[in-house]
Amino acid sequence: MNIWQRARVAWNVIRNNVNAVSDGNFSKWFRGGKSIFQWGKSGQLASNETIFAAISRLSNSLSTLPLKLYRDFKPVETDVSDKISNAPNNNMTSFDFIRTIETHRNVHGNGYALKMYGKAHQLEQLLILDPTRVTPIVEVDSGDLWYEVDGEKGRYYIHNLDMIHVKHIHTIQNGYKGISPIDVLKNTIDFDREVREFSLSQMEGAIHASFILKYAAHIGKEKKAEVIANFKDFYKDNGGVLIQESGIEIEPIEKKFIDTKVFEVEKITRSRVATVFNMPVSMLGETDGASYSSMEQMSLEYVTYTLLAIVRQYEQEFNRKLLTTQERRSGLYYKFNVGALLRADTATQMEAFFKAVRSGIYKPNEVRAFLEQPPEPGGEKLYISGDLYPIDTPIEQRKGVNTKNE
Repeated sequence: MNIWQRARVAWNVIRNNVNAVSDGNFSKWFRGGKSIFQWGKSGQLASNETIFAAISRLSNSLSTLPLKLYRDFKPVETDVSDKISNAPNNNMTSFDFIRTIETHRNVHGNGYALKMYGKAHQLEQLLILDPTRVTPIVEVDSGDLWYEVDGEKGRYYIHNLDMIHVKHIHTIQNGYKGISPIDVLKNTIDFDREVREFSLSQMEGAIHASFILKYAAHIGKEKKAEVIANFKDFYKDNGGVLIQESGIEIEPIEKKFIDTKVFEVEKITRSRVATVFNMPVSMLGETDGASYSSMEQMSLEYVTYTLLAIVRQYEQEFNRKLLTTQERRSGLYYKFNVGALLRADTATQMEAFFKAVRSGIYKPNEVRAFLEQPPEPGGEKLYISGDLYPIDTPIEQRKGVNTKNE
């Protein structure tokens, strides 16, 4: 659906007495320099360190990946790609933009960014919206996906090509709206909180109760209060030394501030959070049962089973909604460089570079660029083993090669 078709459908929405976006003016969505939208579920995120760690890991990992526009494996610079790589809107860097929208995706199940246009329908900004105010809906006549935004003075409808939408998995029943991992973890969060509260109440009681005083005979209430007061004063005045008198038995209370089972509950919580977010539990600080031979192997598992699907979703969303059909057909595409997370230790890295250069896979200057070193003359060619000749060197010019019988 092109822009004119989208405008015609939007006009049908207007005729039904619903506010639609036509001029790109969203100033009424803001009051006093602040968005009228309020972030939700932040309390749950701030009160559970395991979930906070998981979401921080995912959002930080994704936002640190270099994102560029490519054609034929080479970076291409355009006005839109410059915005995506550096400043998607007037208030955010690319790092902050990706981290925020990925945080929304992991907290609410959905992350939304509205495309804001300037003159000649040129993209000017990508504004992140409050996901609790956005609902995906399908227009009956065309079958196109639209987004219903609950604004301050009415509802606004945005076509799916004008909205960046990244999400968790969804079902037919809930349409195009992703399922929130926080909702999936509700029982785990409640159980973890109750165990912590119970442990804290036990710890508080253990702090206040220190001794048991046993008397051989029954004493009245006033006498009990007097004995306890004398006991406290004597303990205070004598530096913690107590004298056990005849007929009185003093028994110290063994203090167990935290039950060891609390740590077992924390392991269960970490395991469930890691399962829901589809990430290795070792990424959340759990080392029991981890059998990685190197940090490289752990990073490879994280990238392969966790990040690749997320990265692919972002790339396809950007390719579909930030590039025209003609641009895609010309070979343009957005791509994250996940190799930045797979850098091995120095010895392994040098061995891989050594083999790649000798096999004609990498050019020496490409390796130097990867290591953030300046290029050198002659390093722009591919080489092959055999005393490392340039790959285009004729075979008869290579030393030690017998060509008489050829």
